[in-house]
Amino acid sequence: MRPAVVARSGASSVTRFTLPARVGRIPLTVSYKNVGVSLPDLPRTRSVASRLVVVERAGSTNRELIEQASASPAEWPHLSVLLTDEQTAGRGRLGRQWSAPPGSSLAISVLLRPDELPGSLPVGAFGWLPLLAGVAMKRAITAAGAAGVELKWPNDVLISGKKVCGILAELLPDASAVVVGSGLNLTIGADELPAPTATSLRLAGVAEPDADAIVAAYLDELRVLMYELANSGGDADGSGIRSLIERECATVGREVRIELPDGTIQVAKATGLDEGGRLMVITDAGPAAVAAGDVTHLRY
Repeated sequence: MRPAVVARSGASSVTRFTLPARVGRIPLTVSYKNVGVSLPDLPRTRSVASRLVVVERAGSTNRELIEQASASPAEWPHLSVLLTDEQTAGRGRLGRQWSAPPGSSLAISVLLRPDELPGSLPVGAFGWLPLLAGVAMKRAITAAGAAGVELKWPNDVLISGKKVCGILAELLPDASAVVVGSGLNLTIGADELPAPTATSLRLAGVAEPDADAIVAAYLDELRVLMYELANSGGDADGSGIRSLIERECATVGREVRIELPDGTIQVAKATGLDEGGRLMVITDAGPAAVAAGDVTHLRY
């Protein structure tokens, strides 16, 4: 991305499928049931996704989807989804590792193919896609009953200031598509959190998160937002996407601490987003645009 660049159990039979390190072809439709989060047929999600593959376990859903979509593009259309509740080698932004106890979270990777949409979306506008995913996830989590949900630039979703979802976008090698991965904490307990700054939907008061409803709502919101951007030819202003994200993003208007990729620390006032989705800030040295960094909302 430019700013960072730089399912309820039923009575039906369940097929178990474990994704190996390398696979030749993933079955077209797979469902399974695991401890904790139950992911059977996911009917709502299936009604939105163009293709849904649910695997019992994956190293990184982003990596696997990139490999599969690159090897067999015709089998993976726009809005294809690879999903698991046990990811063993997940990655976050800036190379960070992401993991959670099996059955307590979702790793959701979505394939976005702009060339299959009406209108056009040039590569230069791809930087908006993770931000659109952040807005979509924020809305889906709010609809699930969570209160105090915020979007933190560039693509973390917070509840009462604590991270419940992180998003990572990656280009396919030929730059024809983007895979947007989301790691959503559903039922992780307080003693299992990876950091004191994290939370889960259950800890935030959503006692029984409905994975199917959340993922379906997320995909539907993302589908609509991406269509609006593509329909304007990738014009974030003409489509209203820039102003929409600025309204939805809690970082805008806040005092922030930014750790840049080179380790430099800046304290600044976030004022908005530029035409590519970069964070516009005012520092002691004057206005600047931040393309990548770890942002902390300051409370003063």
